[in-house]
Amino acid sequence: MKYDFTTIMDRVGKDAIAVDVANMGNAFGPRDEAFDFIPMWIADMNFGTVPTVQEAIGERLAHPAYGYFMTREEYYQGIINWQKKRNAVEGLTKEAIGYENGVLGGLVSALNAFANPGDSILVHSPTYIGFTGSITGAGYKIVLSELKQDEAGIWRMDYEDMDAKIKKNKIHVAVFCSPHNPTGRVWEREELEKAMEVYKNNDCVVISDEIWSDIILNGNKHIPLQSVNEDAKNRTIALYAPSKTFNLAGLIGSYHIIYNSYLRDRVRSSSSKSHYNSMNVLSMYALIGAYKEEGMEWVDELREVLSGNINYACDFIKTRFEGVNLSKPEGTYMLFLDCKEWCEKNRKTIDALLKSGHRVGVGWQNGRPFHGEYSIRMNLALPFSRVEEAFERLEKYVF
Repeated sequence: MKYDFTTIMDRVGKDAIAVDVANMGNAFGPRDEAFDFIPMWIADMNFGTVPTVQEAIGERLAHPAYGYFMTREEYYQGIINWQKKRNAVEGLTKEAIGYENGVLGGLVSALNAFANPGDSILVHSPTYIGFTGSITGAGYKIVLSELKQDEAGIWRMDYEDMDAKIKKNKIHVAVFCSPHNPTGRVWEREELEKAMEVYKNNDCVVISDEIWSDIILNGNKHIPLQSVNEDAKNRTIALYAPSKTFNLAGLIGSYHIIYNSYLRDRVRSSSSKSHYNSMNVLSMYALIGAYKEEGMEWVDELREVLSGNINYACDFIKTRFEGVNLSKPEGTYMLFLDCKEWCEKNRKTIDALLKSGHRVGVGWQNGRPFHGEYSIRMNLALPFSRVEEAFERLEKYVF
């Protein structure tokens, strides 16, 4: 491979929540000193970013003035080119693109533009914990439509349930997640068409979080929700970012794509009122550096590495962890384990299981805040040697 996905980075003391929080006390419970900590919880990557990001930021840092600045044309053209080459998006213009201070900030701005505090918002379950906190924190009520697993264990939307709950709760704004977090589903075109038909029939504005759209595994394909048909294009507020793809969350910086001028004007008016939505000059250069041809090559290699990690972990769990079930993710780098059968058979609580992993240095995440009663969430964006070590510890000392 051209890029380095094997070096184990020392992130201790570098302000990383993934690592330093675990070393600040007993947030994960006590750890046996014989084991080092393997960060497999919060969704950032233990890989260095593509070199062109550091180069772009470094070139800008070399100039000593960091005052008020204009958004460069390269920023917009980078997004247009990235969306065209990676997602087959045609006809995207600068006017449809707008900066957001994070996907969740964009979500709240969009909610405030089309709903009032106290209104109900439709969200699928399992649910990204960030949705739960931001939606309820802004004063809205969440109505959950549960995803169902079919005979093959694949997570599916329940369109009848969606329609019924939208009607019952008089919902006019829905939050969509594509690819879905935490299950890792990469939705097929037919599924997206059916979902958009439900939203159209109920006159719902759709806020689509597509931050994971670059992290697609094993040859699956992301289809932007806005590309499904003309109505979807004009009904959807899509939110993207290079942060998940290139491990840039600490720099802050996302963007929206909104084709419909009415939706766009309302969202931009909403976000402007708090004066929070200001781009950082280094964030701008980070995106410009990321969305280059080198960034595309880097992401292609990243996908290959993550697909290998996911395939290894899923095969390991299936063959060696009896009573632990999961649906193999098609996107993201997260696993969402269902440990109910194992816990019941071994007469252990999910808390006890979590602590057993933490004790041997496997920093996995409680899945209950994502609405998985017996679930554990695991981040596999690490060098393969670390993934191997983690699962060997789990096999020997936990399961």
